[in-house]
Amino acid sequence: MNQDKNALGTAPVGRLMGKLALPAVTAQLINALYNIVDRMYIGHMEGGGDLALTGLGVCFPIILFISALSALAGIGGGSRAAIAMGAGEKEKAESILGGCTALLLLLAALSMVVFGIFREPLLYLFGASENTIAHASGYLTVYLWGSVPVLFSLGLNNFITTQGFAMTSMLTVVIGAVCNIVLDPIFIFGLDMGVKGAALATILAQTISAVWVAAFLLGKKTLLKLRLKYVRLKAVVLLPVVAIGVSPFIMQATESLVNIAFNSSLRNYGGDMYVGAMTIASSVMQVVTMPLHGLAQGAQPIMGYNYGAGNLARVKKAFRLLFLACVAYIFTACAIVELFPQVFIAIFNDKPELVEVAIRTIRVYFAGLFLFGIQSSCQQSFVALGEAKTSLLLALLRKIILLIPLIFILPRFLADQVFAVWLAEPVADVLAASTTGLVFARKFPKILKNRENELKQ
Repeated sequence: MNQDKNALGTAPVGRLMGKLALPAVTAQLINALYNIVDRMYIGHMEGGGDLALTGLGVCFPIILFISALSALAGIGGGSRAAIAMGAGEKEKAESILGGCTALLLLLAALSMVVFGIFREPLLYLFGASENTIAHASGYLTVYLWGSVPVLFSLGLNNFITTQGFAMTSMLTVVIGAVCNIVLDPIFIFGLDMGVKGAALATILAQTISAVWVAAFLLGKKTLLKLRLKYVRLKAVVLLPVVAIGVSPFIMQATESLVNIAFNSSLRNYGGDMYVGAMTIASSVMQVVTMPLHGLAQGAQPIMGYNYGAGNLARVKKAFRLLFLACVAYIFTACAIVELFPQVFIAIFNDKPELVEVAIRTIRVYFAGLFLFGIQSSCQQSFVALGEAKTSLLLALLRKIILLIPLIFILPRFLADQVFAVWLAEPVADVLAASTTGLVFARKFPKILKNRENELKQ
């Protein structure tokens, strides 16, 4: 156990990051598949698969928001726990784990109640029409019952990654994804449950993942044990966690707001088919960007641990490797999607009219994403170093300050209003990535210098 813990501060950075990042990237790719497999099956349902797919797209903002709540406690708690471990404060790290468990359970209960009460009004607001509301409402009704295992498995899995058990963390996702892939066709087609079957398969798979996570954190291999005495909502423990977790939470939660803005605008300017095309485009983007989160998960424990321990040279090296890996990956991935969009679209639906619209959507939508490696690596590094205010500002920049306003502003100036909605994404991507890179280049040396001065005192 000590060997795994000390490796964060002693093993060669490149090899260690590869060891942590490879399973994390694999897990994120599988997690992307996990999240889109429902759309893959439902989009190919006979007799209205395209409308059912659009209905799921309308649910997507709520699903994203629930998942984002896991980042509030999971990523924030994991970052704080890594710093505490690096400083040799194991008991403090375990109290963080327990507090985050209590917070996740509370957030899950609130999600079930609030979204359950306001389900249909929200779905209409988010882009549903009379043609798609039955599909959307049916899926969401079942999905909400799985809020507890969804948040538990997503949030607490970060504490497994933080300890350096990347393979175990990957298996959390693999187990859930395999179960979902197997159960989906059984419930959707075999039992003829349609969209409700897809939601049931998802929450059962997440429940199995949650049991796996709990078994590990209660077992003998874990460095940080989940102890009942720490499962409390204590402000002194959770406020620092939320201060860090609010940035990745906003990054994910604002994705929900972005989906709402896109869906409602495209419903007004184009109709259900354009909402369906955006569902496909956002699903492809989710698959493409997920590995960036995996690369960050490989670097964050190294950066957080060594920042806490005062090994600043290792922090610098971990960031350099993260930056280069993110930039190289996203450039290659974007090139492939731009050249062969129809290959990705065929996974979801083969209706000729929808495919034609989706190709145009993707080509514009992905035009600025090649710079997202800069945005992701710098943003996630701020999270790893405990820089809550800066990471929060940059999280707000891309989605809230730039993208959402552009979705509503650009159609007022361009004759092709649907194209104007699509164009908002690449414009925001370029501006946000450029700004984030400049801010990081300025602040990163100062952060390390301040830590160096702290250690001398």
